[in-house]
Amino acid sequence: MFYSFMRVLVRILVFIINGNARYEHKERLPKGNYILVGPHRTWFDPIYFALAGSPKKFSFMAKKELFKNPILRWILVHANAFSVDRDNPGPSAIKKPVRILRKSDLSLILFPSGTRHSSQLKSGAAFIAQLSGVPLVPAVYQGPLTFKQLFTRKRVTIAFGEPITIDRKQKLTDDFQKQIETEMQSAFDALDYAVNPNFKYVDVSKKEE
Repeated sequence: MFYSFMRVLVRILVFIINGNARYEHKERLPKGNYILVGPHRTWFDPIYFALAGSPKKFSFMAKKELFKNPILRWILVHANAFSVDRDNPGPSAIKKPVRILRKSDLSLILFPSGTRHSSQLKSGAAFIAQLSGVPLVPAVYQGPLTFKQLFTRKRVTIAFGEPITIDRKQKLTDDFQKQIETEMQSAFDALDYAVNPNFKYVDVSKKEE
């Protein structure tokens, strides 16, 4: 209930602030649960991913530090977020999303690189997908990279790729994980090129240093 209310509220706010979003290839989204994976380019791209994937509802990981504030913790919990210790993730970082994907009607938004300032893909997405028996769906965000830039009403584009299915009987060796990571990165690159052949991501935080 809270998630649905917040989605409507956020959709209205996003429209007022920017009002120029385009969602491409929604027909590629599976009917059941899935893991939406993409490069993390701005703090608000998870919001656009969730709006683009609507009416599907999503869960997502959030760093444990955000849960220290009681008000923010209440909002995050009721928005289907769960805490993860990025420095020492532990088994719960895998068990929690697997349980959500298998036991609820929530899909998962996951950024394999972990942070906005890393391009290194990690194996967690493939492991969670295999254990939960759901596909990975590549997605990319192109558009403003700061909240201030959103007000320029520059177009925001979310594009979805073809689902990547991992056989549950497949042994998840290091080589196979690298194969999945390569497949995800290739999908991101292809989607970016299809949206804009001249696209090149620039980390705004590093540019301003």
